[in-house]
Amino acid sequence: MREEGLKRLSDFHLTPFDQHYIVNYFLFNDIKKIAGEFASGKILDIGCGNKPYQKLFEGKVREYIGCDIIQSNQNLVDVICPATNLSFDNEIFDTIFSTQVIEHVEDHRAMLFEASRVLKKNGIAIFTIPFCWALHEEPYDFFRFSKYGIKFLFEKYGFEIVLIKANGGKWAAVTQLFLNTLFSSRKYRTWRSFIVKHFFVTLRFIWVYNKFSVWLDRRYADEELTLNYIVVAKKIV
Repeated sequence: MREEGLKRLSDFHLTPFDQHYIVNYFLFNDIKKIAGEFASGKILDIGCGNKPYQKLFEGKVREYIGCDIIQSNQNLVDVICPATNLSFDNEIFDTIFSTQVIEHVEDHRAMLFEASRVLKKNGIAIFTIPFCWALHEEPYDFFRFSKYGIKFLFEKYGFEIVLIKANGGKWAAVTQLFLNTLFSSRKYRTWRSFIVKHFFVTLRFIWVYNKFSVWLDRRYADEELTLNYIVVAKKIV
């Protein structure tokens, strides 16, 4: 049973002192760019949580509706329903948006079927999907998807792929996962955890590490490995 009222992401503010700055730098910037280019009309945010990205769609859409399987801590979910059985009529949305959700849905095929059902023909679906990340929100963490798996699934459910873009590349993935590994040791009372906390947190070396990692990834871009993909797909059937 999923727990209601959990504290969820509530905005897209970036700070280089944050453990997840690297992944969020690429994710937030790509969502902002894609929202400005492709979103329109009436939008449904599937798995909206606290609607952290709603402001990115202001001026691009006329109505923003969020649904989720449970209510989050800020009570911003408009409609409570599972992603596999959306409580909406057929073909009423111009845009579907879902970020970092599909890996938590047991039947992701049913989720894509429902997304296609409520989307108008020629409507746009915008998804962000993890590729390389540790287990999270356990035990509700079921899948990881390559760009080829993403293309197969979306095309199977009536979509034409417009864009599949890696949110950062190999260097972003390696440096972010290394930082996550270091910080995970802080829950143990060891010398390593003490050193990590002192060096990265107290002395704020994390700022330098994060900034350098983003620069390194942009300078030597290589999308063979990535943390997430952002997908833009058009409903064609």
